[in-house]
Amino acid sequence: MSFALPIIDESTGGGFDDWRWQLRHRITSKDEIAALMPLTDEESAGLDAAPGQFRVAVTPYYFSLIDRDNPTCPVRIQVIPRARELVNEPGDLVDPLGEDSHSPATGIFHRYPDRCLLLALDRCAIYCRHCNRRRLVGREESPISRGDLDGALDYIRRTPAIRDVLISGGDPLTLSTARLEEIIKALRTIPHVEIVRIGTRVPVVLPMRIDDELCAMLKKYHPLYINTHFNHPKELTPLARAACEKLADAGIPLGNQTVLLRGVNSSVRVLRKLFTELLRCRVRPYYLFQGDVAAGTSHLRTSVETGIALMQELRGHISGLAIPHLVIDTPGGMGKVSIGPDYVVARGPDKWTLRNYEGKLVDYPQPADKDATCAYDEVYFASSGTLGGSPCPPATGSAEQSSAPLTRSGPSEP
Repeated sequence: MSFALPIIDESTGGGFDDWRWQLRHRITSKDEIAALMPLTDEESAGLDAAPGQFRVAVTPYYFSLIDRDNPTCPVRIQVIPRARELVNEPGDLVDPLGEDSHSPATGIFHRYPDRCLLLALDRCAIYCRHCNRRRLVGREESPISRGDLDGALDYIRRTPAIRDVLISGGDPLTLSTARLEEIIKALRTIPHVEIVRIGTRVPVVLPMRIDDELCAMLKKYHPLYINTHFNHPKELTPLARAACEKLADAGIPLGNQTVLLRGVNSSVRVLRKLFTELLRCRVRPYYLFQGDVAAGTSHLRTSVETGIALMQELRGHISGLAIPHLVIDTPGGMGKVSIGPDYVVARGPDKWTLRNYEGKLVDYPQPADKDATCAYDEVYFASSGTLGGSPCPPATGSAEQSSAPLTRSGPSEP
């Protein structure tokens, strides 16, 4: 069950279908939420503790998807804090992915040699209860400045090993189109940056933001990829589907990164529906994350065994296109590790014995000749410095690349 919020705000002239109106009218306080739905004792305690502890904000659109009569609603669990959020279990970390230890410049996380994350802002359209970057997003003070962004871009310019930049935050698509273009255009002037990616939850929680102006801007900067974050098929409303299809029509490949959340999507029926429906919207399920060990989120995490069992039930029953990688983004910044059911029963030099999705065993014969050298590699990769030839330069490279910094007089953020 869901309920409607007011469609028009006469005092400001904005409307429910205006993304800026949505951001201006986010629901942020206990009083506002309690006026719209009855709260459980757990929710009431969580909202009482929120000021000074963690941010709460929900767009009216996303709030309208909440079942106000059922505390187990998957949308409700993702945005309304509960008292359990104050509990830190052994192993919980403030910086679960060790990002701060891999930050050579403000706004840069550089964990892998050939790619980095550019933190474009610290604001989101909503604040998810499972957020792994809750130490950074939505802070009352010290937002990311233009000077910080200039410094981050300068780091990318002088680090030629970086070929792939993920713009994240916060949510980059909550910036004005002109402001976002400044950042993407600056990246596109850096010769060694080949791929630009954007991580966003806007198609899920603020789909009206995906307008013609935004899509026309983004399509100028291909190859550009977008990963979004649907966690439950209830989020795939007609508006959300239309937003994804509009981005796909602009030639932007779309992936989805789902977080496995206990009580939200920790059932095979939910995941099967979510992943197959995403494909219908031209969104490829990319990752299914075991929950990160972010402080205050342990009540939302499942066991690793649960994640593996769910993948076991998906494999063979839906298209391989609809099956994401199940991964753990390891604590302390050690990188992503793929996990899953073990289909190998026995290994040998002559054959491997495998188990298929039905539990049946089959032998795969090994070839007699084990040499797998590609003799033509020496010809094809003769020129040094290519991805397949000489090793990538170290991440601390200092070759200067000319490019104009972001101007400080550009458009302001919405």
